[in-house]
Amino acid sequence: MVGATGAFGARLAALLVGHGFTVLAAARDAGRLAALAARLGPRCIAMPAERDGLDAAALLALRASHPGLFALVDASGPFQGAGYALPRAAIAAGLHAIDLADARDYVAGIGALDAEAKAAGVAVLAGASSSPALTQAVVDLLNPEGLPVVTAEAAISPGNRAPRGQAVMVAILSYAGRPVRVFRGGRWGEAPGWGLPETLRWPGLGRRRLALVETPDLDLLVARCRPRDAALFKAGLELALLHQGLAVLSLLVRARLLRSLAPLTSTLHWIAERFTALGSDRGGMRVRLLLEAPDGALLRREWRLLAEAGDGPSVPVLPALAALRLLASGGLAFRGAAACAGLLPYAAIAEGFAHLAITTAREEQALPSPLFQRLLGARAGLLPAPVRAAHAVPGFLALEGIGEAEGAATLPGRLLAWLFRLPRAGHALPLRVEMRMTENGGEAWHRIWPGVTMRSVLGAADPADSTLDEVFGPFRARLHCDVDAHGLTLTVVGGRFLGLPIPRALLPRSVATEAVDAEGRFTFDVPIALPLIGRLAHYRGWLRPLP
Repeated sequence: MVGATGAFGARLAALLVGHGFTVLAAARDAGRLAALAARLGPRCIAMPAERDGLDAAALLALRASHPGLFALVDASGPFQGAGYALPRAAIAAGLHAIDLADARDYVAGIGALDAEAKAAGVAVLAGASSSPALTQAVVDLLNPEGLPVVTAEAAISPGNRAPRGQAVMVAILSYAGRPVRVFRGGRWGEAPGWGLPETLRWPGLGRRRLALVETPDLDLLVARCRPRDAALFKAGLELALLHQGLAVLSLLVRARLLRSLAPLTSTLHWIAERFTALGSDRGGMRVRLLLEAPDGALLRREWRLLAEAGDGPSVPVLPALAALRLLASGGLAFRGAAACAGLLPYAAIAEGFAHLAITTAREEQALPSPLFQRLLGARAGLLPAPVRAAHAVPGFLALEGIGEAEGAATLPGRLLAWLFRLPRAGHALPLRVEMRMTENGGEAWHRIWPGVTMRSVLGAADPADSTLDEVFGPFRARLHCDVDAHGLTLTVVGGRFLGLPIPRALLPRSVATEAVDAEGRFTFDVPIALPLIGRLAHYRGWLRPLP
């Protein structure tokens, strides 16, 4: 094992010895190796060695002196920017090769060794760790029927007292603030590393902050799940000071004042170590899928892991342990080189939870029908098909088309239009509208105009009086919905600002209409004005749902 004295390597070595394996522990620090061997006993053999010194000849010599040697494990890291010299040497020596890589490009490119590995009759598994091996095993566990996936999300939140290896910190700092390729809204785009902030109420952990991290799962969740909307992987630090501090530092990279935070690794590692006594030793992992059932209903399936008593850092090494046990017993037939995704059954990995302070839970929740279906009930049948289809949001719906907009006529109007991200004046503007179901059954709408994205959240549907709320930041509008054979009309009938009711005389003036044009396209016409100030915006156009 290369990197045997690291935060993860030492834990994997201990687990392997506990399962009856003999480990040739390789690392550059002879003193730490000797301490590890003394702690683990005679089944751990210290072997001071540099990672780059383990070429094919060296590995063949080790096989000659240790006839039972069958696999090489790389737990050294960081794998960002690393080459494949070590797994190639393992292949040449007839050894299986397993690594704990979480570097996206490294795992994605491992297939370049596939032909060599097959010819040698060995397995080369990249990413035999929490990401992607455990994540993908849980995905298969949650969706055995292969139901269509709307969104696929994974998250990890370690306890603050968990060991912080420099390799892990280098990995995080290498992409913090830099553009990360991510699948959202049914298409590939970019988002900043350690961006897309989110706060979760996590059972057993409390309130935890999360942010976008770059892992192989960002590709593999898309390739294996084919989500309609998004595939995301997030992680976070338990202490708000450290988590938000990293977010602030990442702004320097986003502003191009720094190329990367990686050169600050030693300094930031020293600072983080000063806070080790704070927080807890409890960490967790979550995988969540939003699925479409055969009858069109939406199902949310979730798997959660809770690690206590400092056992969280053992989770990333359990897939590698499972892979080695299966290879040793002949239970893994795969030969070749691939990302460790879909190759290890969840049960084989979960066996490792039994002797650790780790518990898991699974939940399934049926989500409500789309918002406008609940609001209109049978009256939805009155609507023209294109209007009805534009509000049938099966978890996520994207529409694209062309619009035009008129801007505000006064300076106060232009200021308010800017604050609420209303569209800028223009003709023949490309427009994309994304609608996705929220946690409470509402809908988040993103109207993506050139240079500006107008966001709102719809909810609080009341079928009794045909009303619903639309929230723009601190402003909540109460809308009345009328339908007939021509289309749908939404009229502002009430509102609140910062929770306080707005007098009727000061309410925005807006009667939005949706209909169908001569070409059978869904059309919209939305005027927005304020008393005394006048028009804020008036936009109109047509949209078509994307396949």
